[in-house]
Amino acid sequence: MRTRIAVPDNSLTRLRVALTVFFAVDGFIFAGWVVRIPAIKEQTGASASALGLALLGVSAGAVITMMLTGRLCRRYGTRRVTVVCAVLLSLSVALPPLTHSAPALGAVLLVFGAAYGSINVAFNSAAVDLVAALRRPIMPSFHAAFSLGGMLGAGLGGLVAGSLSPTRHLLGLTVIGLLVTAVAGRTLLRIQPPTPPQDTPQHKSAPRPPGTRTRGLVVTFGLIALCTAYGEGALADWSALHLEHDLDATPGVAAVGYSCFALAMTIGRLTGTRLLERLGQTRTLVGGGTVAALGMLLGALAPSVWAALLGFMITGLGLANLFPVAVERAGRLAGPDGVAIASTLGYGGMLLGPPAIGFMADWFSLPVALTSVAALAATAAVIAALTRRAATA
Repeated sequence: MRTRIAVPDNSLTRLRVALTVFFAVDGFIFAGWVVRIPAIKEQTGASASALGLALLGVSAGAVITMMLTGRLCRRYGTRRVTVVCAVLLSLSVALPPLTHSAPALGAVLLVFGAAYGSINVAFNSAAVDLVAALRRPIMPSFHAAFSLGGMLGAGLGGLVAGSLSPTRHLLGLTVIGLLVTAVAGRTLLRIQPPTPPQDTPQHKSAPRPPGTRTRGLVVTFGLIALCTAYGEGALADWSALHLEHDLDATPGVAAVGYSCFALAMTIGRLTGTRLLERLGQTRTLVGGGTVAALGMLLGALAPSVWAALLGFMITGLGLANLFPVAVERAGRLAGPDGVAIASTLGYGGMLLGPPAIGFMADWFSLPVALTSVAALAATAAVIAALTRRAATA
């Protein structure tokens, strides 16, 4: 009997809780850093363009290390790499306020981005193994924890911004991150890793060598992640500007735009497991991409602020589960390497989105540029529909 059951059910539950905590603390730390960017810009004396180049260090560090992290996960295990990367992320978030120039800020953000990208590959790979063991589509719940952690981190950062310096605030995030890692990491490392059932696609697909049909499918799901992340990056950087400049919203109302999108995405992910159990992966991807495309058309072209806010919320609901499902499917096909490929493409989309919107806004207008988010969401739906047989294979 012991040879048939790799991990008891209560251990799977504890493992799920521990992984959820790591997703949440990742979002919490990242959001805490983001809300202090204006203060650190002032401290370094960086111009807007110099700050933009420095901030590219986060994405560049993440993209550079993601493929390496996939190899490390294969060699040392996803859970060990998750814990090590959580320690590195917690330590590196304290570095930006110690800098006094844009080049120095860019250098430390490369380190921070490397830790951030690596932990995302590691805990997503661990989550893929757990999803296979549980035989339930719970991947969106982990990403909902990331979103909730981000909302909590941003909210707390806003509260303490007036009373704590960036150095003290981000050092506090370091302490919180290390304490949480010590507690959750102990649970994560003590539990025996789950073994996927013998008849799951992950068990059958993982041994395929690179260059086969498997890699093509992984890249295909990575493209869905790219289309989704493009929209997230574009709305994060351009939604407030669209509301304020194109629709004459006040700065306070304009700031609500991304909050509506993020809240809707969190709600969509919290209900994602039930949606996947009812509709399946393909219908969820196709329906989500279609809904996001329609919502973004409303958000970009609506003549009033409130209609645009409604469009942003619909877009968030549509995009909510595309990235988690795409990464989980890539991981089931090719293990940590699949997660790394899909995540790299996804972050590439997040890196591409904001500048692409900016160039298109100069050539045409910002509302027209934002319709590219709708176009890519529709593209994700089409890709999912065309690969429906592979998704059920």
